[in-house]
Amino acid sequence: MSDELITIQDHAEEAMDKAINHLEAELIKVRAGKANPNLVEGIVVDYYGTPTPISQVGNITVADARTLAIQPWERNMLQPIERAIINANIGVTPQNDGMIIRLFMPPLTEERRKELVKRAQGEGENSKVAIRNIRRDGIEKIKKLQKNGLSEDICKDAEKNVQDLTDKYIALVDKHLTAKEKEIMTV
Repeated sequence: MSDELITIQDHAEEAMDKAINHLEAELIKVRAGKANPNLVEGIVVDYYGTPTPISQVGNITVADARTLAIQPWERNMLQPIERAIINANIGVTPQNDGMIIRLFMPPLTEERRKELVKRAQGEGENSKVAIRNIRRDGIEKIKKLQKNGLSEDICKDAEKNVQDLTDKYIALVDKHLTAKEKEIMTV
């Protein structure tokens, strides 16, 4: 098999790995009723005019199963952190006591659990679309090589390898979604 085909397949596999990693990161943000510091991971605060992640302006701890505590290193950062959490719309209202910001995770209702499952499935669908786009790009590159004189049999084998990769990663997405749905629906 030519070096170009190996490069195309390696690139496709690497890109599909990134899609799975992104899915895992997004599924962590879909909370299942438990306090998790990753819930505020993507939130940025205006720190003296510079957008800065919350984890870099304060200490994030899990006080108990349903409470997340954020203690800023500078007291004047309480309001900006509180504002950033409200603007992030993560479904939790921050409680500011002048020293620490607490996030109380409300118990999930059946309706809210179903909403979270739908959100997780939407993230999964986005990952599947990304993986299929990677497959399409890989196969287009292989067809281009075939037009430039590479044997049809070799190209068909390479296309089959890219399709097998796609099937493997789509199954991995489904496995992640099944696990997340089970986690969300467990009371």
